[in-house]
Amino acid sequence: MNTLAAVAISPCGVGDELAPEVAEVVKKIRESGLPCRTNSMFTELEGEWDEVMKVVKDATFVLAGQGIRTEVVLKADIRPGFTDMMRTKVEKVNHILGGQNASEKKA
Repeated sequence: MNTLAAVAISPCGVGDELAPEVAEVVKKIRESGLPCRTNSMFTELEGEWDEVMKVVKDATFVLAGQGIRTEVVLKADIRPGFTDMMRTKVEKVNHILGGQNASEKKA
């Protein structure tokens, strides 16, 4: 069943700058081959439930496997009969807003 997930996987207790560890996690997610995109707080990925959960597990163990305490925040949208929701959900909102996307926000 198609699953759209937003996941934040981060180390705990390794200092103030987490970008190097987060980059390792994002790299693992991107290597999965599933459609994904990263923003400042989450990486979204989409695919079949078992595929998505395997990627989340593998990405989590990039850090946990190094003995690093790891925090996972996961939100999933399972919508039977729908695919490509990572793109189409945003398109629907932008259409309602008259084609304006977040980078075109007017002051």
